Amino acid sequence: MRRLLQKTLLGLALSAAALCGAYAQVIDLSASKVVDLSHPYDANTIYWPTEPTGFELKQEHKGVTKGGFFYYSNAFCSPEHGGTHIDAPMHFAENRWTNSEIPLDRLIRPAVIIDISRSAAKNPDYALTPADIAAWEEANGRIPDGAIVLLRTGWSARWPDRKAYLGDDTPGAVDHLHFPSFGVEAATTLIAERHVSLIGVDTASVDVGASKEFLVHRVIGAANVPGLENLTNLDQLPATGTIVMAMPMKIAQGSGAPARVIAFAPR
Repeated sequence: MRRLLQKTLLGLALSAAALCGAYAQVIDLSASKVVDLSHPYDANTIYWPTEPTGFELKQEHKGVTKGGFFYYSNAFCSPEHGGTHIDAPMHFAENRWTNSEIPLDRLIRPAVIIDISRSAAKNPDYALTPADIAAWEEANGRIPDGAIVLLRTGWSARWPDRKAYLGDDTPGAVDHLHFPSFGVEAATTLIAERHVSLIGVDTASVDVGASKEFLVHRVIGAANVPGLENLTNLDQLPATGTIVMAMPMKIAQGSGAPARVIAFAPR
């Protein structure tokens, strides 16, 4: 089984290598740590404040059946946009990919992690700038074309405290949200000049909390670039050298979906 897994991951890595040229990597399981970038879904899962419902788990059966064996089964219900999830491009861009239409090769790629946690600690409305990207590249080299770019703000440490995480916990209200994320100029740079396949962040939105026009969503959506939101454990990843796999539930025609996101990082 381990050999089969290694072969499968090697195949995925080679596909990523073909897509990302000089940034090619091969997953060596013996030299890698697997990092879960996903929050679990439960009653405490944070959803966008305008969502009328959250995650619901209904037990259907738990116990010994008439046949004498144990059986456990639940039903669940969830909005698309809450917890660790993907925003399909069509979430904010008409006639772009829906959730089930996103090609898998966009979701399995080498990744870079940009850390703005120090700036965010000083300013909860901090937005990534082109200058931040330039500084990162000065230290780490050019972001490879087609890579996944994940933004670490440090906000996942506040999960699941809604007020600390969102800046406000008033049900249904979005006028007083405060958390950091991507800036529209930085997102435009990543799309137009680095041709990123996917962006993600450890906050509730790829736009800053104070945004009213959701320009980052609109820019990435128009370019058929999905976004990952509510990631965690980005502090366990190096700036470069990681391969990320983002596997959303394949909801036909969905505007998004819950996602299990993992990273293979060097030990």
